[in-house]
Amino acid sequence: MQQLKVCELFAGVGGFRLGLEETGHYKVVWSNQWEPSTKTQHASKVYEARFGPENHSNTNIEDVPTLEIPDHDILVGGFPCQDYSVATSLKNSKGLIGKKGVLWWSIHRILSEKRNKPKYLFLENVDRLLKSPSAQRGRDFAVMLRSLCDLGYAVEWRVINAADYGMPQRRRRVFFLAYHKSTPIYTSLKKANPKDWLFKDGVISNAFPIEHINKPLVSFDLDEDLVSVSNDFNKNQKLSPFLNTGLCIDGSVFTQKTSPSFDGKRTLLSHILENGSADPSLYIDVDDLPKWAYLKGAKKEIRKTSTGFEYNYSEGSMVFPDALDQPSRTIITGEGGKSPSRFKHVVQTSKGLRRLSPIELERLNMFPDNHTLLDGIPDAKRAFFMGNALVVGIVEQIGSALFRKISQLEK
Repeated sequence: MQQLKVCELFAGVGGFRLGLEETGHYKVVWSNQWEPSTKTQHASKVYEARFGPENHSNTNIEDVPTLEIPDHDILVGGFPCQDYSVATSLKNSKGLIGKKGVLWWSIHRILSEKRNKPKYLFLENVDRLLKSPSAQRGRDFAVMLRSLCDLGYAVEWRVINAADYGMPQRRRRVFFLAYHKSTPIYTSLKKANPKDWLFKDGVISNAFPIEHINKPLVSFDLDEDLVSVSNDFNKNQKLSPFLNTGLCIDGSVFTQKTSPSFDGKRTLLSHILENGSADPSLYIDVDDLPKWAYLKGAKKEIRKTSTGFEYNYSEGSMVFPDALDQPSRTIITGEGGKSPSRFKHVVQTSKGLRRLSPIELERLNMFPDNHTLLDGIPDAKRAFFMGNALVVGIVEQIGSALFRKISQLEK
């Protein structure tokens, strides 16, 4: 089977591209990366430096005409987590009116307007998506599922913590695949027992096995009217009905809480450290250690707001320095810079305590060393990239499993 043509949206510095093209089965034919509210498009510059400027767009995706995007087999991207509510639907129209700046609707627009719709979608987001917003737990994900069903797609999803499958970082994200009704996978899924698909026959379960659970799936149907979903789904309920594993086909949802099944080799924080080659600027000055210790430590104190209101503040302690015999904590966008922080990583070395280097942060996301090294890109920005990135190994394994399933069913 020929390589699948990929459209990569919200490309960042190319995590999806790295993972998919590493399999040898995918080729990115068009990509888009745009960072709002910034003059210098640092991520796009890195992307072009690593993959070339051809067929790469550095324009707000909301302003890109669908006709300018070439036909592709699979649309991928880690889109921003926002409020996905629907303002209104348009009678006698394919479209929907969502809030300006909410980039899910840019994906929806492309899928709606493409005459040759992509056969597959491979998307990623923070796991909070399954339970937002607080007043309507799960509404945002319900809006996405209902709109994808309306466009002819079936969807399966899983919340995956990379460290649960031997990868070097504890990073929980929801990954979901969608299959258009024109594909053999859609037909196969429609005929399948939902539980069998989720636990052993589906693409994600083949990439990332889960333990069998002798419990029935939770199931429910989504309202056919998308505006009603937006306005009324799960209103005033404390918990989201969407669990960490599930699928949706023809508006029917099947979901289950699952646990990972993995007994392979595990990569620990100690495994990714530079041995003696870390830049001296990363080491923490002895005079700054009390500030680091305070921020990382437990607190129970009275604080005062800018208006003079006093309140009780408390928080638990964090491991300080970070444990080297465990996978890393989640990388945050603020990892860069010398200033003490509660959330930045700090490791103990023979030379003293230090922060993580850009190379080490890249390794925690399974990027090649110095992938983000480029003239004019400061280390703090490189750290920011990794705080926004995904773990490449997850993309590679799901991409491989998807290609195997397509090849199996298209024989």
